Amino acid sequence: MPIKKAAKKYMRVTARKTEKNRKIKGAFKSAIKYTREAVAGGDKEKAQEFLKKSIKALDKAAQKNVLHKNTVARKKSRLNKMVKAIAVKK
Repeated sequence: MPIKKAAKKYMRVTARKTEKNRKIKGAFKSAIKYTREAVAGGDKEKAQEFLKKSIKALDKAAQKNVLHKNTVARKKSRLNKMVKAIAVKK
């Protein structure tokens, strides 16, 4: 445990930030998971719906500096590619 007052405060701040980041990460990870499941199941409408939610969650993560903007761009691109692939098949 820290002894100095500033170190104790820093621990409280870190705990708050960690909790906030965990919520943001959970939001985009679950959205991506649902999108991939819809793609695997071949459900085009659900995949497109979850893609929109995933993009929104990823953009928020980038905006709040949880993820780097290039990481977000890569993830969005790959998800979009997956959804387009099942849209073309049918």
